[in-house]
Amino acid sequence: MTTIQAIYDNAKGLMEKAISHLENELLKVRAGKANPAMLDSVMVEYYGSRMPLGQAANVNTLDARTLVVQPWEKSMLEPISKAIIDANLNLNPQNDGSVIRINVPALTEERRKDLVKKAKSITEDCKVTLRTLRKEANDNIKKLKGDGLPEDEAKDGEAKIQTLTDGFSSKADKHLEQKEKEIMTV
Repeated sequence: MTTIQAIYDNAKGLMEKAISHLENELLKVRAGKANPAMLDSVMVEYYGSRMPLGQAANVNTLDARTLVVQPWEKSMLEPISKAIIDANLNLNPQNDGSVIRINVPALTEERRKDLVKKAKSITEDCKVTLRTLRKEANDNIKKLKGDGLPEDEAKDGEAKIQTLTDGFSSKADKHLEQKEKEIMTV
């Protein structure tokens, strides 16, 4: 028989995954500083198959505004440059014959505001997921109540789930606040 603790543990695990997903999605939102994660979505044509850039080259930051892409093979310089341009990231790769340097342009105020909106949207999606998980957990508690669980235990279980949801929701807000600060810092 399922217990309130099992429902709680399951909800907690799923909420942790939602926050982890939020963190990964927020990493992809460009904050004006060079970050190797900016190129995670770039797919390179490598010996007839498409693969992520990270599997064909080493990507590092040289300084706050410069990314350096060092392919495993020199023959990959052109395909990597082309893939970065084709990825439509508004980045201009410069091939010097051994590595590719990418100067990350400073963000305009308008672009910063757009990125903050995107980060808020990603965070709101996470919070919707958290609320959905809360609803599912509460529905499972109601089923237990129908199977003979005392009402006061059901109320305590729902209160625990609400506290859990509030905690994860505030974590999501903290991640957003941090990302917003990072984006708006010139």
